Amino acid sequence: MIKSMTGYGKGIAELSTGRLTLEIRTLNGKNCDINIKSALLPKDRELEVRKALTERLQRGTADLLLTFEPKAGTAARRIDAALVEDYFRQVYDIGGKVGIAMPKAEYLAAILRFPDIFEGGKQEAIPEGEWPAVQAALEAALDALDAFRSREGAALYADVTSRVRNILALYDEVESHEAERLTAVRERLRKAAEDLQVKLDPERFEQEMIFYLEKLDINEEKVRLRQHCKYFMDTIDGEPAPGRKLGFIIQEMGREINTTGSKANHAEIQKLVVRMKDELEKIREQSMNIL
Repeated sequence: MIKSMTGYGKGIAELSTGRLTLEIRTLNGKNCDINIKSALLPKDRELEVRKALTERLQRGTADLLLTFEPKAGTAARRIDAALVEDYFRQVYDIGGKVGIAMPKAEYLAAILRFPDIFEGGKQEAIPEGEWPAVQAALEAALDALDAFRSREGAALYADVTSRVRNILALYDEVESHEAERLTAVRERLRKAAEDLQVKLDPERFEQEMIFYLEKLDINEEKVRLRQHCKYFMDTIDGEPAPGRKLGFIIQEMGREINTTGSKANHAEIQKLVVRMKDELEKIREQSMNIL
């Protein structure tokens, strides 16, 4: 079954100093682009993490976010009083220069929100000894992400395959107008000659008519479109990551539908072609999210 490139997964590692949460969010993309949004990940482990993500994701844009929540016993940190005083003087002076009058308590409350006023406030990178727990959390996040993408993929599959079937049904309707279309073209040309008072040679007229109707024949387009639709279904059913190939097949399907429209010369067939184009465009939009 196909998978979507859109997904979300989360894993949690219980470390000695607190809880580390790993979140992975993915969107569609032509290649596998990974963004790591955290300073917690050790630099010597970044390549390993990127490799693990690339192998599992294959394609798409992925954001990996790491957040750390310290344990209650280790959460309390000392305030750097000298730094707070320095900030206070600077902010208070700036407020006076720009004409902002605020109670000193409000200045202090604002400064106490600064993250760097705490001694040791910057969370260190993950210790080497805790790495196995982080690896397990990463795998859990990837498993959750994979399950999410599979659920989304099932919905995508149901949608695009139903639209392929709609296109085939619409082309069956095109065929039902074939005989009427050719008769209408023949009569229209005959009437035009009569209106112009042109005397037609019956044999020559039939020869020219055969030549003209051959140009309007859509039998080849019909055969090729059905082959493309079958190839689409075989590909989406038989390959785990068919997204790129489906894009190429959709282009070929569009070519046959467009050629049918240019040859139609019939109002009802033109309407059916427009409906087929609408279905194909929706397939194209959805297929961009198929892995």
